[in-house]
Formats: sequence, C-alpha cells, structure tokens
Amino acid sequence: MASGDHRTRVTRLLIRRAFTGLLKEKPIQSISVKELCQRADISRGTFYAHYTDIYDLLGQLEHEMLTQVRQELSRMEAGVPEDARSLQVTASLFRCIRENADLCTVILGPWGDKEFLARLLSLGQEYCVEAYRKYFRSATPKQLRYFYSFVSGGCMSLIEDWIKGGMAGSEEELAQAAEQIMMHGVGYFQCGGEAQDAAGT
Repeated sequence: MASGDHRTRVTRLLIRRAFTGLLKEKPIQSISVKELCQRADISRGTFYAHYTDIYDLLGQLEHEMLTQVRQELSRMEAGVPEDARSLQVTASLFRCIRENADLCTVILGPWGDKEFLARLLSLGQEYCVEAYRKYFRSATPKQLRYFYSFVSGGCMSLIEDWIKGGMAGSEEELAQAAEQIMMHGVGYFQCGGEAQDAAGT
C-alpha cells in the first residue's frame, strides 16, 4: 500500500509539472491529453487512471489547494486571538500560495483561471470580517462587506505583483504590509516601510 501511494504521488507530481509547464505556453483549451502525457512521459491510460480530462486535472489541483487553505484557516481559528486573526489569515493565504507557486504562477498568467484567486481570497472573508468588526464597531454589515471586497481586490493585485517579483520577502512581511495598507491607507507610508522590505526595494 505504501509503495502504491508513493507511485501515485510521483505520477501526480509528473502530471502536475507537465501541466503547469504547458499552461505557461498556451491556454488550457489548446492542451491535449496526448501532449501532456508526452511531456510527463506517461501513458494515456496512466493519466485517465487519475483524471477524466484536462479540465478535471485543473479542477482537482485547484480543489487540493483550496482544501489546504481551509485546513490552515481552521487550525489558525483554534489558536489565534481574534485581534490578530486578520493578519494571520492573510499570512496563511500567502503561505499556501508560496507552497503552490507552480500552480499559482500559471493561474495568474495569461492562460490561467482568473476566478480561482477570487475563490481563494473569499475563504478568508468570514475570518477577516469578524476581525474588522472589532476595529470598526459602528460599521454596518454592508459596510464591512464593501470594505472586504475593496481590500481583497487590492490583495489580489498585491499577490500578482509578489509572484511576478519571484516571491521576494516572506509571507509574514507581505501580510504585515497588506494589513497596514488596509488599516491605514496612505498612512501606510509612515508605518515603517515593511512593503519596501518585503518587495526587496
């Protein structure tokens, strides 16, 4: 059983590497199973033992990453004080993105799934909104929803910039910079310069 599990992990890794490599070159609708199998040096039968088609492969890879984020957030919720939760949520998301850099790079590239990052960020909404509620006690639910929509859009752009820059800086540094921008706006420039450190500038 252990040997079989190892073979499965190796096969899936080969498929993933071949797939993300091809996605850097062309849109998913132009990738065939035959081409992917040739790139991965596996048979078509081996591919179909794990996935029904190319879109099922992408869906499973994205699902695995979303599951990882959910598990991370669940562990964090049990052990992090509420007043530090939004910062930890942001750092957790960045950490998962770094651990899945190959997939995230192509997802955010010209041939990627632009909706995936939005789904990823939406996982942190309930955790972050509760933390923001403590900061902005007079805010209405609608205002909090607007605020999260605005800052999550900014985080999406920040993540894209981070990936394009080779993920320089730690996820904790980037999360702190994002949190300061969220909470202080232009006052962020007087907050100590963590973004410059995180971006390596």
